[in-house]
Amino acid sequence: MPSMILLALVLLVISAAALAKIFKLPKNIWLLFMAQPLVMCSAPIIVFIGGLLSSQMTDNHTLATLPISLMIIGVATGVIPAAMIAKIKGRKFALFSGFSLLVTSALLAMLAAKVGSFEVFTFASFLFGVGGAFTQQLRFAAIESTKNKEDIPQTLAILMLSGIFAAFLGPEIAVVAKDWLNSAYGYAGSFLLLAGFIVISAIIMLFFTNPKSEISASSGETRTLATIVQQPIFIIAVSCATIGYALMSYLMTATPLSMHHMQGHSITETKWVIQTHIAAMYLPSLITPFLIKRVALKGLLIIGCLIYAVVALIALSGQHVIHYWWALLLLGIGWNFLFLTGTSLLPQSYNSNERHKVQATNDFILFVVQALASLMAGWVLFSGGWQWLVLSSLPFIISLFIIAWYFHHLDQKQRPKELLKNH
Repeated sequence: MPSMILLALVLLVISAAALAKIFKLPKNIWLLFMAQPLVMCSAPIIVFIGGLLSSQMTDNHTLATLPISLMIIGVATGVIPAAMIAKIKGRKFALFSGFSLLVTSALLAMLAAKVGSFEVFTFASFLFGVGGAFTQQLRFAAIESTKNKEDIPQTLAILMLSGIFAAFLGPEIAVVAKDWLNSAYGYAGSFLLLAGFIVISAIIMLFFTNPKSEISASSGETRTLATIVQQPIFIIAVSCATIGYALMSYLMTATPLSMHHMQGHSITETKWVIQTHIAAMYLPSLITPFLIKRVALKGLLIIGCLIYAVVALIALSGQHVIHYWWALLLLGIGWNFLFLTGTSLLPQSYNSNERHKVQATNDFILFVVQALASLMAGWVLFSGGWQWLVLSSLPFIISLFIIAWYFHHLDQKQRPKELLKNH
């Protein structure tokens, strides 16, 4: 295995040990910290090479982003079964179900790359999404493994920080192992190496124990989903996470195609931009726990909105590598703030015995909208170009500011007590 990948794995273990000691993390949290990037680097791989590989497999370039979209549709398809399996069998059983699907997906993608089958690759991408729906539950497993509710934003920030390793490992696996196996268009070896990383992640999670909330019986009155989704705090949590995620996916999905396929920038420059973007999605988690204490979640939301506005301005100003780099760097930071805000607010909308159906509803909405955004990205890019793609994102950026205004002026009587402690 190449030295850079080995170095990343060593740093991952050292970081997990250091954070566990500094923040006195429960065993489950630092296990999740180590396992998450190894399994979630599959998404950066599909984002990085999915469009490039598909554009070689099919003559219809407007379908180049279809595998990425199907991956996200797969997530949306899998979130409800994943939540129900977690409810019945526990988090650990559900997570291993996801690992099994992801290994199968990686091997199918390897086969597709070897024979040059666009159809098999799109199906593998869909299965990647279904498996990813189970691993998306990692953040909820972390929430339930946190002893005090006020520590949830800090726990989520620490877990998101591990995404830095996924940002590096995903594209690095794609490039380093590209020619390990003979294949029609390359990258078959990339998916074989990915399967190995997923197996390592599963081995780590053998030591995970179901949180107490999974084992204890549900108690108290369970409200209907219709009642829960009408709460202002639920609307704010889901809206800021969903719109922030969809906009990020919309611009990120189109970037490799715009840079390499349309503008002629090198694959190395394209990889650099994507790696920077994915690292920027998670690196701010080093400071977000402290930032939340200073500006609270509503301040974090406003900062995220402002950053997205700057992204649009930079993306409209040119299409040199530096423009893509700055736009994608800030896009990652803005996503971090918006997603962390939404995820931290969501537990304030449900009781413990309502968590599975609310989490499933949240993820279903989030990933359906994200899938539509990524699918539209290819069509808009090839139909109207990069400038029109960016311009079409402006109404959604404006909607984020409206959500931030709504949150700021939300009647305190409508906020749960836990939320008021942070404001």
